[in-house]
Amino acid sequence: MKQPEPTQRGSGLSPTDLTLLAAPLDFISEDHLHERQICAVIDGLVSAASFDRWATLTVLRFLNEELNVHMRDEAEDLFPLLAQRCTAEDEIERTITRIRSDLDEVSCLLPEVRTILVRCLDEAAGPTDRESETLLRFSGHARRHLAAENAILLPIAHARLTKRDLQTLSQHMRERRGLPSNSEKIDGA
Repeated sequence: MKQPEPTQRGSGLSPTDLTLLAAPLDFISEDHLHERQICAVIDGLVSAASFDRWATLTVLRFLNEELNVHMRDEAEDLFPLLAQRCTAEDEIERTITRIRSDLDEVSCLLPEVRTILVRCLDEAAGPTDRESETLLRFSGHARRHLAAENAILLPIAHARLTKRDLQTLSQHMRERRGLPSNSEKIDGA
């Protein structure tokens, strides 16, 4: 009997499948994969020998259409839910504070990163040395918060959040994306 093929995760270069919103922690995990891939694309822009229009547009689209809503998912819903549900031994506040520090740096660098990418598109040229440093600082902070979220926050969220918490998280994430309410049950919660 032939074994079913394992479910393959997305390429990380296209937006996260909205059907995953029914399982919000899975959606966030896929968003993290996507953001890590974008960081790799940024690194490629910095090291490329020639201008890559497609890569520049890919990063700019992600920054303009996906990153802010993802950061809101976490800051407005995931972090507060974890703060409510976690015990003192989880030390979640310290972890969230560390993650927020990197997210704040990402937010502060975001306007400059957008400006750099638009200039690259306008001039059909890669980033300057100074711009490359900014792009690498941006991707470095993004990677640090992703590592902490994947290694610490998401496993704790799976253990601590209730079924109702996950439904609330899912609903708020759907609303943030302008999607209608989803009455489906969340599996595994």
